[in-house]
Amino acid sequence: MNNTNRAMNRTFLALAGVILTGAGILAAAAGLNADVRMGWSTVAGSALTAWQALRDTAPSPEPLGSWWALAVPAVLLLGAIMTILWLARQGGGRTRTAARQDDAELGDTAVEISYLAAAVEAALEGNRAVVGSSLTAWRRRGSKNTARTSLRLTLQARRGASPREVADVAEELVSGIDALLGHRNDVLVRIGTGTRTKLARALRAG
Repeated sequence: MNNTNRAMNRTFLALAGVILTGAGILAAAAGLNADVRMGWSTVAGSALTAWQALRDTAPSPEPLGSWWALAVPAVLLLGAIMTILWLARQGGGRTRTAARQDDAELGDTAVEISYLAAAVEAALEGNRAVVGSSLTAWRRRGSKNTARTSLRLTLQARRGASPREVADVAEELVSGIDALLGHRNDVLVRIGTGTRTKLARALRAG
């Protein structure tokens, strides 16, 4: 229900997991096996020699000594900035407009999600099975049209409440939302627990 590229995320996480696992295995092997430690020392010495040779190819005034000493941190900083920007773009798609209808004669009509959320809270007032709720609206993936939205209804069940009873409450709420909007809408229902569930008294039969 958001703009996150799941395939790219999973690929990135898989690669990161493989790299970190390999690094951990090599580090553990270096601590347990002398031959591996010698290999690491040889690789580190070769890398240091290569860096010194590369540094000498682009000398610069002191205190840098080489332009590579400035280029490498700059590349790392650019990579960090790009990573932050990529993380900031994850998710998204959330909107405050639950539904919208455009009419050339009557004008445009928009229903704010806060209105529906207040209606849900009012419908749940005094309910013995649900202690809290939240309602959010999301633009459908690949669509910038706010008229095409999906809703997510989250209910916090009281301790000891019957799952069947909570599911019936959710079904009634979805039907009420459809009646308020005047059309059927895609609604994702999530039933779980939260802080209010832990603080509320347990539900007793009778």
